[in-house]
Amino acid sequence: MKSISISPRPIIPLLLPQLEHRYKISRLNHRLPLLHLDGAGRSLLLMASLNNHNHNHHFRHADSTASPPSSAVAKISHLKVVVLGDAPASEEDDVVLPSYDFSRQALVPSQQKYLEMYKASIENPAGFWSGIASSEFYWKQRWGDQVYSENLDVRRGNIKIEWFKGGITNVCYNCLDRNIDAGLADKIALYWESNEPGFDATLTYSQLLQRVCQLANYLKSVGVRKGDAIVVYLPMLMELPITMLACARIGAVHSVVFAGFSSESLAQRIVDCKPKVVITCNAVKRGPKTIFLKDIVDAALIDSANKGISVDVCLTYENQLAQKREKTKWKEGRDIWWEDVVPKYPTSCDVEWVDAEDPLFLLYTSGSTGKPKGVLHTTGGYMVYTATTFKYAFDYKDSDVYWCTADCGWITGHSYVTYGPMLNGATVLLYEGAPNYPDPGRCWDIVDKYKVTIFYTAPTLVRSLMRDGDEASYFSNLYVTRYSRKSLRVLGSVGEPINPSAWRWFFNVVGGSRCPISDTWWQTETGGFMITPLPGAWPQKPGSATFPFFGVQPVIVDEKGVELDGECSGYLCVKSSWPGAFRTLYGDHERYETTYFKPFPGYYFTGDGCSRDKDGYHWLTGRVDDVINVSGHRIGTAEVESALVSHPQCAEAAVVGVEHQVKGQGIYAFVTPVEGISYSEELRKSLILTVRTQIGAFAAPDKIHWAPSLPKTRSGKIMRRILRKIAARQLDELGDTSTLADPGVVDQLIKLADT
Repeated sequence: MKSISISPRPIIPLLLPQLEHRYKISRLNHRLPLLHLDGAGRSLLLMASLNNHNHNHHFRHADSTASPPSSAVAKISHLKVVVLGDAPASEEDDVVLPSYDFSRQALVPSQQKYLEMYKASIENPAGFWSGIASSEFYWKQRWGDQVYSENLDVRRGNIKIEWFKGGITNVCYNCLDRNIDAGLADKIALYWESNEPGFDATLTYSQLLQRVCQLANYLKSVGVRKGDAIVVYLPMLMELPITMLACARIGAVHSVVFAGFSSESLAQRIVDCKPKVVITCNAVKRGPKTIFLKDIVDAALIDSANKGISVDVCLTYENQLAQKREKTKWKEGRDIWWEDVVPKYPTSCDVEWVDAEDPLFLLYTSGSTGKPKGVLHTTGGYMVYTATTFKYAFDYKDSDVYWCTADCGWITGHSYVTYGPMLNGATVLLYEGAPNYPDPGRCWDIVDKYKVTIFYTAPTLVRSLMRDGDEASYFSNLYVTRYSRKSLRVLGSVGEPINPSAWRWFFNVVGGSRCPISDTWWQTETGGFMITPLPGAWPQKPGSATFPFFGVQPVIVDEKGVELDGECSGYLCVKSSWPGAFRTLYGDHERYETTYFKPFPGYYFTGDGCSRDKDGYHWLTGRVDDVINVSGHRIGTAEVESALVSHPQCAEAAVVGVEHQVKGQGIYAFVTPVEGISYSEELRKSLILTVRTQIGAFAAPDKIHWAPSLPKTRSGKIMRRILRKIAARQLDELGDTSTLADPGVVDQLIKLADT
């Protein structure tokens, strides 16, 4: 490894527990605990200085948990370091540091700058967020004296969150008109890449505004007004963000449904929000497979009509690469071809100015009861928060070309494909197809074609691409390295905790050890990033989401709701609101309060488990309903999965809990070996030994279930609900499998259940 010699340039403060839990950061001066590399670049030295000797600053490191004196020096052993661009991250490395050049050009170039901004956001949230809202967005009318009001404690009455109430604005105007007025009319807003190589398209910001206005005018012509719902069932065509922006322009509330949900799931959402219009396309290609979306919509509309909710207009886009219109089933009087009507409308459309607390969109997320939850996000706070998180978490520059592989049917597509990037005037890439079609190099081919600089994807995709090829470690790398990828500057991870081995492959192979990874933790309900690295500021530990974003106050509590300090594990909650927080569950505020605020009164309960290490870094351990209680040990499924996939012959793993007569719950692991590796008793024992070694004997799986592949949605999410039913042999309760990318996987798993 390259030797590093650094003048007193701070690397990592270790006094974050106070910041995260006490928030008495006004007590800290600029001489925070700093971690420096020695001349060899291999050991680290902590140097701390506090300006208030009487305050009990609890400080944890490898050798001591005592409160330090005004000047403390402690050696931290076993901490290895890699600097961006110098060397690959290996299994021994604990931290990856931003390079001097990267930090020098970053929006947040140091820990000190982060701490200054974070301090301002916590001590004066009204001033911090109103300053950003005023300076970076257009408001037809400014909000009143009160920037925000909140009650997160059910004991004090109904839960209520409001930001910028009384402020009048429009998200579409801020995404498009404001950027055009700023001189970005001819800048590329959208690149579109088809499932089939060789087919693509572009729209500038001015062209995008024209398309949006045409659709907005059409929607108004069929009776859509402010506050009306529109259900959108579209794949990743440019017409999807166009539709979202058109709804926002006229004050309609869009409810995008991932174009992989079954007709039954779509009907549920139609019945719940009662839309004026459904917008879809006739079909889409996903890899070599054609999916007939219009047929699914037809069945959903029949189902919803039988339940008393009829929709009079189904606007259908003809996706000619997937299906010609003459082969599309049609209902006269209800079905309208997009191409026949929308282009005829004017290319300008007046803006419907709305209050900051008026609804922007509904997005349904799975509920434990089976009934989907309609998460409602409003306009002003969401706009400010998504734009700001995008800007800082990806260190956005005007020259960047940004690609998020998520579908707009999920919150990631709302916040970080459409709204967050376009509020910053970014160039966004949309990809319609499968990431491994026609071969596993497609992603990197697209990166080179469009000179993508920021690449944001899910750990599932990373692990999937790692295992492609007959000799996984060789061929998966070859599919990446045969492309340049020199344009890449920042990588990102979203959707679930990324295990360290996948993180390292992403960093080393995809990013060539040059690109920091923004490993983001957030939720549909939060609207935007909550805990995330800032690429130029923080050293990264593979698999850790690091520290909170501005204005976010995460706490880890025990089962009684008591906040835990220092190194600990427990339930992740948030105290105080942030602008992007969802305001309610549509039509069911009681469920909103019961699910998110009653478990730990006074806090927003995320539903996730979290650990904080001795350095203050956050490690997400998965949903608490995915926590397995084995003989009194609470074991996060993500932790066991991470240990399993660290085995060189394990490509993927998914862990669920099953009933156990002695332990209460046992650990049941579905394991996919790398290509070319056969199932064997030797491998089973080796996998179990790996878990025992990394976590402990108490976490060893009771059952290894061989899995040629795992049941996933088309977006790559593993359907653990199905795995639980297979593990429990409740095969008559599998439920809807139509949303899976390959429903046949379920039959394979059932056949292998007793192998």
